[in-house]
Amino acid sequence: MGASVFSFAATMSEGSLAQTADQSAAQPATERPRQAKRKPAKPHAAQPAASPVTNARAQIGAVPVQSLDTITAVANKTDERAIDTLAPVSAVTLEKIQGLQPNRLSDIFYNVPGVSFQERGDDPSTVVNIRGLQDFGRVAVVVDGARQNYQRTGHNANGSFFLDPEMIGGVDVVRGPTANINGSGAIGGVVSFRTKDIDDVLRPGERWGVDMSGSYGTNRDRGMGSVFGGVRVDPNVDVFGGAVYRTQGNYKDGSGTEIGNTGNEIVGGLMKVTIRPAEGHEIKLGGVFQDYQYDIGQFNRGPVLTAAQRALYQGSSVYASDVRNYTGTLSWKYSRPDDMLFDWNVSIYGNRTDNDQTKTYHYSTSGSAYCGPGVAGNNISGCVGDKRGYSLDTVGLDVNNTSRFDIGNWRNAVTYGFDAFRDDVQTFDGRGNSNITTPSGQRTVSGGFVQLKQNYSSWLEIVSAVRYDRYELSSYNNSTSGDRFSPKITLGVTPVAGFTPYVSYAEGYRAPSITETLIAGGHATGGGPALFNCPDGTSGLFCFLPNATLRPEVGKNKEAGVNLKYDGIFSAEDTFRGKINVFRNDVDGYIDLVASTPVAVPPFGSYSQFYQYQNIAHARIEGIEAETMYDAGIWFLGVSGHLMRGKNTQTNLGLATITPRKVTTTAGVRLLDRTLTIAAQWSSFGANNDLPAGYLPSTAYELVNLYLTWNATKDITFTASVDNLLNQYYRPYAIPGSSTDGTTQNDVLFSSPGAGTVYKAGLKIHLGGA
Repeated sequence: MGASVFSFAATMSEGSLAQTADQSAAQPATERPRQAKRKPAKPHAAQPAASPVTNARAQIGAVPVQSLDTITAVANKTDERAIDTLAPVSAVTLEKIQGLQPNRLSDIFYNVPGVSFQERGDDPSTVVNIRGLQDFGRVAVVVDGARQNYQRTGHNANGSFFLDPEMIGGVDVVRGPTANINGSGAIGGVVSFRTKDIDDVLRPGERWGVDMSGSYGTNRDRGMGSVFGGVRVDPNVDVFGGAVYRTQGNYKDGSGTEIGNTGNEIVGGLMKVTIRPAEGHEIKLGGVFQDYQYDIGQFNRGPVLTAAQRALYQGSSVYASDVRNYTGTLSWKYSRPDDMLFDWNVSIYGNRTDNDQTKTYHYSTSGSAYCGPGVAGNNISGCVGDKRGYSLDTVGLDVNNTSRFDIGNWRNAVTYGFDAFRDDVQTFDGRGNSNITTPSGQRTVSGGFVQLKQNYSSWLEIVSAVRYDRYELSSYNNSTSGDRFSPKITLGVTPVAGFTPYVSYAEGYRAPSITETLIAGGHATGGGPALFNCPDGTSGLFCFLPNATLRPEVGKNKEAGVNLKYDGIFSAEDTFRGKINVFRNDVDGYIDLVASTPVAVPPFGSYSQFYQYQNIAHARIEGIEAETMYDAGIWFLGVSGHLMRGKNTQTNLGLATITPRKVTTTAGVRLLDRTLTIAAQWSSFGANNDLPAGYLPSTAYELVNLYLTWNATKDITFTASVDNLLNQYYRPYAIPGSSTDGTTQNDVLFSSPGAGTVYKAGLKIHLGGA
């Protein structure tokens, strides 16, 4: 359903759409979809210039292609349409992203079932949750093939990444460990982002092109400006680049409360060079740079009547943060329709995230926030002016090849490959507690796989695979390692055209992270008395214990689904696409932070002395997902979403990271010869009330968004939208260790509500020439 909802700039005529549908129906899954392959450009002198009428038609006059018809290779590393993949796959295209005018990445995933986000308003990073699993690499996030493994432990999610939505050219999502051949750890799923490239800007017949975009939004001055452009230097060399600037002030939530430190400033850029040295070969060198300037942390708004509350009030802290993210990739692809033996992709990447923070606020009863006589500062986070930093370097390699052969009526594709990455975490905190909560260390993860994809006639498909994973983890004091084989088997049948049910079983393997295994030491008190002495000689409110015997998690996913694909149902141009599936993911050895039995600490009460990441015997997550869209050309209607539950079966308590219900209904019309698209989106979210003790539940809420796109000419596009039309107050996820009076973990509590109503308008101008 993803992209056709808001595919405001269509790229095909009605005739080409019909041709695409015919090809999709006739093409076996083990063959390469022809439109997925990029042919070398003809010499410029031989390229006929497209007429203005044809060019305009290509942009604004045709029925959009359903997003589930988008070519993807994430599930099986072989090109196929998402609707034909025997897996829970969703795609978000550039056309949809541009129509939504997203301010952050979560804005583009309302229509994707099984996906939710745990975000702080004062932190512009993104935390993806798939089927209730997040943190420490349970969801593998890649940008242009580069793993995004940044993690910082605090009163926030344990795993995030930085990427501005204006730089994205498309997204593929695979839910569950069915995508285990894409790399280690993805027991929750894979989110693969593709940044913009030359084909996202240049139109047929153009040698060069530039897109310039700008937008403005209310609820404290949201602004964005970008420019992306490229040139085909010759038929076999492309050069592409672009930059984006985004800023906003502190927003107000639906109740009218200004959420502190939710303003930010973002600068980003990218550059790509593509060379085709011989037929079928493509070498691409790419680089992405981003710089995020923001303040993180909230002032305590709770009462300060008791000594404990006053001590907490003193602990309020704010940090000026400067995050720089660098991603470099080098890939070599080879593919020719007549070569059945080789179809390879080799990718080498490096990714670095540096987060430098300076403490700018500390509240103390003396009235002075600076360290000095009588003011010791906060021993969790230091004094005003103190600096701390978090850095993660990831380098990786991904190599795979597909060989195809026929045996009788069986068409076979064997895909095999190897991947590896190494994380190097460095934490610096001269006075505070970050060296303990986010320990430095190294982790090396590697694996190989082989997959056999078989098609018999046009009605049977079997996908079988096995993956081997190995990891090594070390720090100054501890080390651990492990390995495992993980199988996958999928069976699908197509008894009648357009109707394909399938069943699947897949396992995934997630190695423990550096923090989970090596965290050790006392959690600082924030200025109050130390309650416990720790085994390593430190002291604090409680003690973190390392766990060198921590076992990896193993996800065992059972799935049944059906793909629905029909064209020309009531008219020559209407289409229906649907993917519906049920699943149960049993996670053996689920890793969670476990507290010891509380002991008496007079006169303060009873507290747990030890916290340690441990393997819980078993966690179970199960649910149903659906993604549907009917598109009649001049109007469209779709429903997508999920119903889900997840439990720690040992305690029978719910998992705090579950979003029990998300249902999104989208409807729209295309007017003025389909140059004007108006759409409405209603997303209904259920509250997570099945929680361990001490959690503040999320809220149930309804979000209504409106979108408009007008292609005034073939080169000028106006957009407008209203986010949260009903001005709902909502907190989308449960908060650990918080209470309704705001006296604990205030920095999380008062930064989690989403923004109230936001009005946005934008303009995009295209320039180009042959």
